Amino acid sequence: MSLATENMGPLKGIRVVEMGQLIAGPFCGQLLGDMGAEVIKIEPPGKGDPMRDWGRGDYPLWWEVVARNKQSVSANLRLPEGQELARKLITTADILIENFRPGTLEKWGMSPEALHADNPGLIIVRVSGYGQTGPYSDRAGFGGIGEAMGGWRNIVGDPDRAPSRMGVSIGDTLAATFGCMGALAALRHRDATGEGQVVDSALYEAVLQVMESLIPDYSVFGYVRERTGSVLPGIAPSNVYQCNDGDFLIGANQDTVFARLCIAMGEPELAQDSRYVDHISRGRNQKELDVRIESWTRGLTVAEVEKLMNEHGVPAGRVYTPADMIADPHIAAREAIVDVDHPRWANLKMQAPFPRFSKTPTSIRSLAPHRVGQDNSEIYSKLLGVDAEMLAVMRQAGII
Repeated sequence: MSLATENMGPLKGIRVVEMGQLIAGPFCGQLLGDMGAEVIKIEPPGKGDPMRDWGRGDYPLWWEVVARNKQSVSANLRLPEGQELARKLITTADILIENFRPGTLEKWGMSPEALHADNPGLIIVRVSGYGQTGPYSDRAGFGGIGEAMGGWRNIVGDPDRAPSRMGVSIGDTLAATFGCMGALAALRHRDATGEGQVVDSALYEAVLQVMESLIPDYSVFGYVRERTGSVLPGIAPSNVYQCNDGDFLIGANQDTVFARLCIAMGEPELAQDSRYVDHISRGRNQKELDVRIESWTRGLTVAEVEKLMNEHGVPAGRVYTPADMIADPHIAAREAIVDVDHPRWANLKMQAPFPRFSKTPTSIRSLAPHRVGQDNSEIYSKLLGVDAEMLAVMRQAGII
């Protein structure tokens, strides 16, 4: 696809200054940028955000996703001159994103109080490991630590092995997503009152938010959820089953759906069997039911099981690889994965902006900035009135 030439997103006209690095701050900026916000990313001179080099071997393609729809300016925030440059830029912004260790902004003279003195309507999204307050607030925290403290890691994996992890940085992206959600709610408040505020998104609390009834189960019944591999205890049948040419996921734990699965298997009488007749009974006999279903799927191909499930209205699906996603006709029809014309990477595909809006569509309007500070001249001159001579002086002094 060619880049969108017109910004029609719901956040058109909103300016975001992104000061974060690595995952959480930049992903929050990606979400806002996809929805139409103007995102100006401040990077340290030289190598810039470490995300530029993150990837697999010689292919740091994550940057192309997380930095799309952004402009890059450089500023050395360890120098007073760089801090002053950032402060001036922030006075023009609606939203500031940062994911430094708590206290860092304050050390640089950019406390929320100082920033709000210059820009009362500013919304400051602060993403950190443990939040801006509390006894752990000054600790270093990465996404994995938040996943562990928030309860995620302890319940992921097989019960006879150490806690596992997801194959993506879920703690970071959850904290970024809640930070984005908070920024949008804060914009609504600012529209009504003119007041800016701080959105405090802690990694561990973002994880905690999606832990369902983990805490109530323990506080009321003393029940501790444990690692259970590919199943949820008592939710049956709902598992990945082996076919003779691959794996296939079936979710038929509702009574009427289970009855349709039994018909598809050629065993309609199973739905009335006392061991499987209702949700509670199937949960008690989960292991033997899974064995029974898999003995059936092993005799069929993935395509054959998929066809039967669709014919009988049973929720089911393949366990997709990237190749499966790219080849899937539904994903193609929805344009959930898009081709992006890129001067460096041939055949570049990536996930499309999400969610979808019926009136104000999201879009990819610009590629990730190739060079650190490539937009210095445009941004600093247009927004701050810095002339070319001063830019050259600051560049020579290592300020930008």
